[in-house]
Amino acid sequence: MIIRKHKILQNVIITGVVAWLVLFVFLPNVMIIGTSFLTRSDTNLVDLVFTWDNYIRLSDPMYAEVMLHSLNMALIATFFCLVIGYPFAFILAKLPKRIQPLMLFLLIVPFWTNSLIRIYGLKVFLSTKGYLNDFLLWVGIVDKPLRIMYTPEAVILGLIYILLPFMVMPLYSSIEKLDKSYLEAARDLGANKFQRFVKIIIPLTMPGIIAGCLLVLLPAMGLFYVADLMGGAKNLLIGNVIKSQFLNIRDWPFGAATSIFLTVMMGLLLYVYYRAAKLLNKKAYEE
Repeated sequence: MIIRKHKILQNVIITGVVAWLVLFVFLPNVMIIGTSFLTRSDTNLVDLVFTWDNYIRLSDPMYAEVMLHSLNMALIATFFCLVIGYPFAFILAKLPKRIQPLMLFLLIVPFWTNSLIRIYGLKVFLSTKGYLNDFLLWVGIVDKPLRIMYTPEAVILGLIYILLPFMVMPLYSSIEKLDKSYLEAARDLGANKFQRFVKIIIPLTMPGIIAGCLLVLLPAMGLFYVADLMGGAKNLLIGNVIKSQFLNIRDWPFGAATSIFLTVMMGLLLYVYYRAAKLLNKKAYEE
């Protein structure tokens, strides 16, 4: 009787999860894919006329420039997240076990606040009359307020501010699982700290590095509100193009095609991560 009730509960849970995924993940994506092959209409948003024009338009130099600019800013933000996040994760993994849960909690606490609100706070902090400029003027480092807002650098700062925890978590997981016997063996063989770091620590934590880079790079290209609030109209991300097509221009088919293109790019990057992780694991196993 107990086993039967357990199976019924298990089936109910599985059915609920599958229904949720179908209704809120599968069907919306099918609708987006279908819309991307339709024609724009001024009266009904879309006409049921099949066309490839929405995907052909993506080859327009204007959109290609936006995509390259978006990818460039996402790569820069990913690089700085890695440079900042790796030492942070390494120090976090080396802290006493009783302190690590507290530090992880402090790392996750910002997620309790909406990211849009946090970007507004960063905007106030970096503005011409913000706290940063007030401090720099008070100390005497600058003679006049720095213009940080509405520049590519401001967008990159916003992306780093929002996405840094996504880099730290996989790095921390990889570093914490690092087998110390390899480091001890390298030390016994005469390897210095730099050699141990380059030859052992980085290769063994490479899956975490790749995972963290993907977790930062992929969302960074679509965070349109960061570009809107921090960069202005001249520093667009691909997410801004998708948002404007749906909400401003009302060209839903082209907006859907752009979002599908971005999704395919993300899928290819995830496949690259899968292949790289598989090769690294195979290499580690052979060694």
